Amino acid sequence: MTNAIPTNDITAVILAGGKARRMDGQDKGLITLHGRPMVDYIIRALQPQAGNILINANRNPEQYAAFGLPVVADMLGDYFGPLVGMASGMNAADTAYIVTAPCDSPIIPDNLVETLYRALQENAADISVAHDGTRMQPVFALLRCELLPDLLNYLNEGGRKIDTWYGQQRLALADFSGSPDTFLNLNTPEDKLVLENRIAG
Repeated sequence: MTNAIPTNDITAVILAGGKARRMDGQDKGLITLHGRPMVDYIIRALQPQAGNILINANRNPEQYAAFGLPVVADMLGDYFGPLVGMASGMNAADTAYIVTAPCDSPIIPDNLVETLYRALQENAADISVAHDGTRMQPVFALLRCELLPDLLNYLNEGGRKIDTWYGQQRLALADFSGSPDTFLNLNTPEDKLVLENRIAG
């Protein structure tokens, strides 16, 4: 094991494939905070941390493509949830790992990938998942792309629950209890005000 993070062997996958029912169907990644789409904050935070970035989106592909990144739609189903987005990212990536983050959590720490990678290596795991000190945050994760066949089997058999599939793998928890703002996300108009205030400092 080396202390270096293999940045070029990690593809960041921004999960923007949901319907956002609680936000009246708005595409959350494209909602603006201080004049910038939310996804832009996430792209800028992840660029130094991963060799490649792609966006998993099922709507507005042209708007997402304007950020200069590949846009990958879900490879199966109709809004089956984040596991399909992860599978689609694995399928599109040409790296050994993907790291995932949702499109509606714009306060990404600069050590997200490092912390996830170290937890994965130290525990000889196949997936590492962020833990906020109280509960697991399952869409903030680092996964080995060699898990794709197993994940597709789970999905094709009707599995949808992310925690259930994780429980079948060698899983490590990465401690983010000192970075609670990481997991602030946008589900209501009130959440937007909270996020804007946090970003403003």
